[in-house]
Amino acid sequence: MTRRAASQRGLSCSTATGGPEDFIAVRGHQPLRLLSHNIQVGIATHRYRDYLTGGWKHLLPSADRARSLAAIAPTLSHFDIIGLQEADAGSIRSRFLNQAEHLAELAELSHWAVRVNRDLGQFGKHALGLISRIQPREITQCPLPGRMPGRGALVADFLWDGHPLRVIDTHLALSRRARQMQFDQLGELADVPGYVVVMADFNCEPDDPGMQQWCIENGLKLPKRPPLTYPRWQPQRAIDHIAVSQSLDIRGTEARPIGGSDHIPVAMSIALPLPHKQH
Repeated sequence: MTRRAASQRGLSCSTATGGPEDFIAVRGHQPLRLLSHNIQVGIATHRYRDYLTGGWKHLLPSADRARSLAAIAPTLSHFDIIGLQEADAGSIRSRFLNQAEHLAELAELSHWAVRVNRDLGQFGKHALGLISRIQPREITQCPLPGRMPGRGALVADFLWDGHPLRVIDTHLALSRRARQMQFDQLGELADVPGYVVVMADFNCEPDDPGMQQWCIENGLKLPKRPPLTYPRWQPQRAIDHIAVSQSLDIRGTEARPIGGSDHIPVAMSIALPLPHKQH
């Protein structure tokens, strides 16, 4: 990912260049492995009261943050594309560490990008992160509408066996009304040739009417049984999802309890349709 022009404010990318430009070169005809994870800036949460007793960790550095990131990284190395939510792009609380870049280095993956959603200067840089095994053809970003600013989408365009593959990483609002506006914007981002993957903390269950309608209108699908991902210590809700184009073959989906956060990441493997189904 080459660093983009200044007009892409809030977006930073790795400077690594070269290497394969199509996933077929590194995966052959094997499925792609995807992971979506709300990392809660590396804060390990074990019970509801930790939100109160550990709230200071959202503002100040803590010793367990580095341990949490170190625990996440080995799992990341097994995936081809990773979408991160609630990362920090470098502030006091992260000891000015770009967490997505740091995780990419620990996982020995060369390509990463970060979109800062809320820039509080030295007190916090709330960000989305995307890590990949190959260099995207292009990285862009888009703000998402809402009653309060600070939501956005990170968009990466790849090639997969010669087919365009768009991957969108995002984190939607808590309110249904705001999410509906954000679904509309995501629909525009998903309206491209080829295949689409959207990985996010959607903050809603798979049976949410807005999410169901969004999938129908944009030719996307969720796994038949989306795994429970929140809260990490006793999962009761499926709010972290990976949605993919209808024509892609979902080979497997699971929640993988790794590292420190209050969410469990979602892992998915996907394959291209059989040749007679391609169009």
